[in-house]
Amino acid sequence: MRIFITTFILIGLIACSTPTGENKWESDASATTLELDTANYNVAFLIMDGVFNSELTAPYDIFHHTIFRDSIKPMNVFTVANSMAPVTSFEGLRILPDFDYLQDDLPKIDILVIPSAEHHLDSDLEDTLMLDFVKKTAENAIYVTSHCDGAFVLAKAGLLDGVVSTTFPGDVQAMREMFPKLDVRDSTLFVHDGKFITSAGGAKSFEAALYLCEIMYGKKVAEDLAGGLVIDWDLEDVPHIVIEK
Repeated sequence: MRIFITTFILIGLIACSTPTGENKWESDASATTLELDTANYNVAFLIMDGVFNSELTAPYDIFHHTIFRDSIKPMNVFTVANSMAPVTSFEGLRILPDFDYLQDDLPKIDILVIPSAEHHLDSDLEDTLMLDFVKKTAENAIYVTSHCDGAFVLAKAGLLDGVVSTTFPGDVQAMREMFPKLDVRDSTLFVHDGKFITSAGGAKSFEAALYLCEIMYGKKVAEDLAGGLVIDWDLEDVPHIVIEK
């Protein structure tokens, strides 16, 4: 009988010391650390609730696979959000951010990627802290890329003034109406103007990411990256616009 009571008490103590589901997420998230190779490019993916899987995972896959190519400067890929709490994608995928851009001491960001999110045409554009982060990061980044409606975030931050851009085909007109002074193109998969690469998004986000790798690493590396992910890649077959300045 004493053994049973003692065991019961121990079980109760263990149960009482276990955090709730919500607190466990917060504890795990706050303990998240990421070691970055300082010899690599740093590629930050801006995520938030409602981010679309395809615009996040397609370029993430391409850029991550640069570590398997020889004789190049590969990429560190990581996510940034406005807290360390789990982010839930539009499709229900739960993601733990690597950095909190409001609190953490961030590494230098060489490439900023803005995947599309559910509210990039409305409430997200009122997030002044997020817009300030995007604007400040873009100042020192080598490239800034957006996929689908991520272009609306760049536009709202004032980064596409005087820059030719594109967005999700179904939202081109909405972007032209919201930002009437911008030169927004349609019938193209991506536009490269200066440090900015804006893409139509969706599954075609792979193409924009491969293009960035081709201009950074050359055609052979881009072809190898595409082959590793079983993607047909030939830049000449991809509708795109490059603005020469």
